[in-house]
Amino acid sequence: MARGLKYLFIVQGEGRGHLTQAMALEKLLLENGHQVVGILVGKSQARKLPDFFTKSVSAPIRQFDSVNFQPTSENRTVNMLKSVMYNIEKFPKYLKSVLFLKDAIKSSGADVVVNFYELLTGITYFNFKPDIPNISIGHQYLFHHSGFHLGDSGIMGTEGLMIFTRMTAIGSCKKLALSFRNMADDDEKHIRVVPPILREAVLQTVPTDGGYIHGYMLNSGFAEDVMKWHEDHPDVELRFFWDKWSEPKVKKVDDTLSFYLLDDKEFLRQMAGCMAYASTAGFESVCEAMYFGKPVLMVPSHIEQKCNAFDAVRNGVGISSDFFDLSSLLEFAGNFTPDEAFPEWARSARRRILEELVIL
Repeated sequence: MARGLKYLFIVQGEGRGHLTQAMALEKLLLENGHQVVGILVGKSQARKLPDFFTKSVSAPIRQFDSVNFQPTSENRTVNMLKSVMYNIEKFPKYLKSVLFLKDAIKSSGADVVVNFYELLTGITYFNFKPDIPNISIGHQYLFHHSGFHLGDSGIMGTEGLMIFTRMTAIGSCKKLALSFRNMADDDEKHIRVVPPILREAVLQTVPTDGGYIHGYMLNSGFAEDVMKWHEDHPDVELRFFWDKWSEPKVKKVDDTLSFYLLDDKEFLRQMAGCMAYASTAGFESVCEAMYFGKPVLMVPSHIEQKCNAFDAVRNGVGISSDFFDLSSLLEFAGNFTPDEAFPEWARSARRRILEELVIL
């Protein structure tokens, strides 16, 4: 094998998916004789970098202020006007972050930068054109694939998402598009279609059916949906994860409803044992549910998650709704057939992604 390469990760810190992808990719690279010299994570006032991430990676972590979306007052969906105004106000901080990224990339000694959908990475490469190759990775790059046809979704506002996604990948020599299924590469757009990066803990876990519904909500305002449904169906056990850090580690409402602070090991254990999964349509956790053969209800809270849900529904993964309609999830689960091809596709990720990262 050629000498090990040095990698620098730049990670969008919103939600759980990009963080778990970075965790899994660092482990893969280390196991194959490479190094990750640093992990730079975009931060916001609304999100705390979870312990499961900081305690699981070995490379030094540094944070920087980054663009993020602002929720509505109910903390359910994204308020676009509020988000635009907030990010305009924070623009001077983002300029400092771009300068920070420029200096961090230059001084890192890395051979390759891996960008996990962080917008400021693209802006840094646009303005300063670092001479270190940059590879972008994320499900969102599949939306640009000529065979994806996002226009068929009927979702309003996809043009803005496409522009945002294109900006994250400025300067990238290739884009690794994480996908629920195998597709041909789009060479014209430098898109390589690869499986989702599931952690080794996922691949080694044997699923069971514990008879409860497992869930994750990016915005804690959705808890009202869950509690309202629970009042009418107290016999169905619900175990939901959220990032409401003002609450205790486990908030036990009663014998059949509990809310958990986001903890990745516990989240995975609960996922493997559930009968069905409900979430705000984050790509990574939907893939984990697919791997375990669990039916999924997706409740998108912003445009990107709506596109994730569109892709998942047409692949037979689950159903989509504007609220946590757990009755529909149970009905869907009664006729659900797991995708038997997906586990093998997911297990091929290590080989496929490693080839893309080391052959430049």
